[in-house]
Amino acid sequence: MSANVEIYTWSSCPFCIRAKALLDKKQVNYQEYTIDGNDIEREKMANRANGRRSLPQIFINNQHIGGCDDLYQLETKEKLDKLLAV
Repeated sequence: MSANVEIYTWSSCPFCIRAKALLDKKQVNYQEYTIDGNDIEREKMANRANGRRSLPQIFINNQHIGGCDDLYQLETKEKLDKLLAV
């Protein structure tokens, strides 16, 4: 069984691309929600992300991880693999 990973993105966002690159490098399957210009979907994301509206916003097993920098910080601290292992 693998972790349920969800990522809200904007298609041309460099931070979104960078976050997905790390997940791809780790061969993680994830559900991507591309919300380019969709204010309704962005509001739904913000509600899940404790009001954060920046992109990307990442969730692992329904736990809000944060954005790209937060994801890389977990990787640097060697905590990401533990979250991804279910």
